[in-house]
Amino acid sequence: MELPRIEPYKIKMVEPVLFSSREDRERWIREADYNLFNLKSEQVLIDVLTDSGTGAMSQKQWAEIMLGDESYAGATSYYKLKNAISELLGFPFFLPTHQGRAAENVLFQTLLGHDAPDQVIPGNSHFDTTKGHIEFRHAKPLDITIDEAFDTTLEHPFKGNLNLVKLEAALREYGPARIPLVLVTVTCNSSGGQPVSMANLRAVSDLCKKYGVRLFFDAARFAENAYFIKVREPGFADSTIREIVREMFSYADGFTMSAKKDGIVNIGGLLAFRDEDLFKKCCTFNIIYEGYITYGGLAGRDLGALSQGLYESTEFDYLQARVGQVEYLGKRLREFGIPVQWPIGGHAVFVDAKKFFPHIPQDEFPAQLLGVELYIEAGVRAVEIGMLLADRDPVTRQERYPALELLRLAIPRRVYNQQHMEYMAVALKNLWDRRESITRGFGIVSEAPIMRHFTVRLRRL
Repeated sequence: MELPRIEPYKIKMVEPVLFSSREDRERWIREADYNLFNLKSEQVLIDVLTDSGTGAMSQKQWAEIMLGDESYAGATSYYKLKNAISELLGFPFFLPTHQGRAAENVLFQTLLGHDAPDQVIPGNSHFDTTKGHIEFRHAKPLDITIDEAFDTTLEHPFKGNLNLVKLEAALREYGPARIPLVLVTVTCNSSGGQPVSMANLRAVSDLCKKYGVRLFFDAARFAENAYFIKVREPGFADSTIREIVREMFSYADGFTMSAKKDGIVNIGGLLAFRDEDLFKKCCTFNIIYEGYITYGGLAGRDLGALSQGLYESTEFDYLQARVGQVEYLGKRLREFGIPVQWPIGGHAVFVDAKKFFPHIPQDEFPAQLLGVELYIEAGVRAVEIGMLLADRDPVTRQERYPALELLRLAIPRRVYNQQHMEYMAVALKNLWDRRESITRGFGIVSEAPIMRHFTVRLRRL
């Protein structure tokens, strides 16, 4: 008999969690105005709100925490990180930031300024902070993800791919004067944690070079994307993850990164460049917004932990276990008949709330409803990737109705075990079995003008 796969690590420290009653959870979520972000962490049994900054660091990363020096400028740990970025990703210039949205802020402030109404940023389903930074500056994010991404039942290995015909049409129409960069998210979070193929990255790069436009990656989950290239794309089965990563990044002019994902750290972000002139321009805003260019709002110890995390996240055994855990949960849900974005992505399982609650209108926020009901049922906190996150149109202030209305269960790295996955699967099955008894969603009591889902207050209808 073949031995089953096991996680390539063992557990050395545990954190106790609180078992609560259904009555407690009903009260807590009501007091939180039905916004899952407003819950206290001790009120949550299994927290899959995000995989950002929630992973467990290794003993080598903790050693870097202990070793890291706290120099304001030029810390030893900065040079460790510089070497890791050069060796693994191939970039000569970079800026550390306190997290990914900070890197976006520095980049877009440099390229767009405060007001850029004529600028267009093509990409594959820009995530919330990316879209927020673009629209805050009155520019336009242009989603050119392939159509297959929006059919959750369809089997397609690379649903994060960009539509090359649409991309070239945009590049031809707007040109480099109005497109400061094309932004490719690897993996693509908003379409279900879906990967982008190497062939697509190469073709996008060729088009950007043809029209003289920069290509940047949102590289928060770059290692998971490389894993999918290895196991799904012909020609890469014998390549190492690090070889695939180097080729991926060879097609980009730069990247932003929330290092709290595939950097496996609790805080940190990166902004990298090939162009020294652009690097120098961004340095000014990094100093204004983040701190000096060798620490970017981070303690030296955090830089050391990140440098080690980048090496660990590009190990095949780690990725096989990490993606395999997410895949296990997705397959269990599918066995129960629960509609999910298929195939399963790298960091999360995305439940199709439109199919889960077909009787709930989208303007009653069915994905948020599913998230609230899951919390009440089992103490599991997930997050809505749907109409709340989509925000209103920044010009007309009308509601936007995204094609996908999803509940994301984002699995922290090296934190939960298979029994936790089973618990969540059974909890969702219980809701699935009584889904028709849940008849109304939510209305909005108050909302912020941009990125409202973080602080929105809701009421039951």
